[in-house]
Amino acid sequence: MILLAITPGLGFDPSAWRAVLTSGVDAFLIREKQMPTRGLLGAVRWCQDLAPHVELWVAGRLEVACATGCGLHGAEADPEVGPGLVPVSRPLHEEGQWEARRDADQLLISPVFASPGKGAPWGPGRFRRFLDELPASGPRLLALGGVTPENAPLLRHLRLAGIAAIRPFWEGKPEEAVARFRRD
Repeated sequence: MILLAITPGLGFDPSAWRAVLTSGVDAFLIREKQMPTRGLLGAVRWCQDLAPHVELWVAGRLEVACATGCGLHGAEADPEVGPGLVPVSRPLHEEGQWEARRDADQLLISPVFASPGKGAPWGPGRFRRFLDELPASGPRLLALGGVTPENAPLLRHLRLAGIAAIRPFWEGKPEEAVARFRRD
């Protein structure tokens, strides 16, 4: 199971970021909208130097993704990026978005469970029914939104590649969260 940690949007904190990057996560999405380009470039390069084995994504900043060779996570309102420029990740908030986003490299299906500031959750039943209808191949699919080590087993599905999360990795000890997600 792929574990993608998403930064909480509180700025670059080297000690907190180090703890998460070295905790055993497979991927790291830098979602720091307020950071200026130069600072974000520095943060991405710092991550690449510290954890070259961790797949990096940057939210909404095509110029940074291109300059550093990491993936781009486009927000709901961001324009589409042509194929082959950089790996592309997009949110998927409803089933009707599938056709327009099926060519992305990664989709974050959200919110699966109740999550602060997000819309109505998919819930495990709707989530699994949606995955049942998808082709066997296509973008990597990750569940996001209120997913914890305790409720993640409810989402098991052959088409689901893993979990994306913020709170489990940033509140408490990230290595313990990784171990708890990987228990099953």
